[in-house]
Amino acid sequence: MTDEPLIVVDRDECEANAVCEGILPEVFQVDENDELHILNEHPPAELLDRVQEAVDMCPKRALLLKRAGQ
Repeated sequence: MTDEPLIVVDRDECEANAVCEGILPEVFQVDENDELHILNEHPPAELLDRVQEAVDMCPKRALLLKRAGQ
Protein backbone atom coordinates (compact mmCIF):
# COMPACT_ATOMS: atom_id res chain seq x y z
CA MET A 1 0.00 0.00 0.00
CA THR A 2 1.25 3.47 -0.83
CA ASP A 3 0.85 6.80 0.90
CA GLU A 4 0.97 8.63 -2.43
CA PRO A 5 -2.12 10.59 -3.46
CA LEU A 6 -4.29 8.68 -5.94
CA ILE A 7 -6.74 10.00 -8.53
CA VAL A 8 -9.88 7.85 -8.78
CA VAL A 9 -12.49 8.11 -11.56
CA ASP A 10 -16.07 6.94 -11.21
CA ARG A 11 -16.47 5.65 -14.77
CA ASP A 12 -20.24 5.37 -14.34
CA GLU A 13 -20.50 9.11 -13.63
CA CYS A 14 -17.81 10.50 -15.95
CA GLU A 15 -19.21 12.11 -19.10
CA ALA A 16 -15.78 13.15 -20.45
CA ASN A 17 -16.68 16.83 -20.34
CA ALA A 18 -12.91 17.56 -20.35
CA VAL A 19 -13.14 20.22 -17.64
CA CYS A 20 -10.34 18.41 -15.82
CA GLU A 21 -8.24 18.28 -19.00
CA GLY A 22 -8.68 22.02 -19.43
CA ILE A 23 -7.34 22.59 -15.92
CA LEU A 24 -4.52 20.04 -15.97
CA PRO A 25 -3.76 18.44 -19.35
CA GLU A 26 -0.54 16.98 -17.91
CA VAL A 27 -2.68 14.59 -15.85
CA PHE A 28 -6.10 14.32 -17.55
CA GLN A 29 -6.76 13.53 -21.21
CA VAL A 30 -10.01 12.88 -23.07
CA ASP A 31 -9.54 10.91 -26.27
CA GLU A 32 -11.47 11.01 -29.55
CA ASN A 33 -13.87 8.38 -28.18
CA ASP A 34 -14.76 10.61 -25.21
CA GLU A 35 -12.88 8.36 -22.81
CA LEU A 36 -11.04 9.97 -19.90
CA HIS A 37 -7.47 8.83 -19.32
CA ILE A 38 -5.46 9.58 -16.21
CA LEU A 39 -1.89 10.08 -17.36
CA ASN A 40 -0.51 10.02 -13.82
CA GLU A 41 -2.70 8.38 -11.16
CA HIS A 42 -0.18 9.37 -8.48
CA PRO A 43 0.41 13.08 -9.16
CA PRO A 44 3.47 14.78 -7.66
CA ALA A 45 3.06 17.17 -4.74
CA GLU A 46 3.54 20.25 -6.92
CA LEU A 47 0.41 19.38 -8.93
CA LEU A 48 -1.90 18.47 -6.04
CA ASP A 49 -3.55 21.91 -5.79
CA ARG A 50 -4.43 21.83 -9.49
CA VAL A 51 -5.58 18.21 -9.28
CA GLN A 52 -7.86 19.17 -6.41
CA GLU A 53 -9.18 22.08 -8.50
CA ALA A 54 -9.98 19.66 -11.35
CA VAL A 55 -11.71 17.31 -8.89
CA ASP A 56 -13.75 20.18 -7.44
CA MET A 57 -14.73 21.53 -10.88
CA CYS A 58 -15.90 18.19 -12.33
CA PRO A 59 -19.55 18.81 -13.28
CA LYS A 60 -20.49 15.17 -12.58
CA ARG A 61 -18.38 14.82 -9.40
CA ALA A 62 -16.77 11.80 -11.05
CA LEU A 63 -13.26 12.46 -9.73
CA LEU A 64 -11.75 11.88 -6.30
CA LEU A 65 -8.29 12.64 -5.00
CA LYS A 66 -7.45 10.12 -2.29
CA ARG A 67 -4.76 11.27 0.09
CA ALA A 68 -2.86 9.35 2.77
CA GLY A 69 -5.20 8.05 5.43
CA GLN A 70 -8.32 8.11 3.26
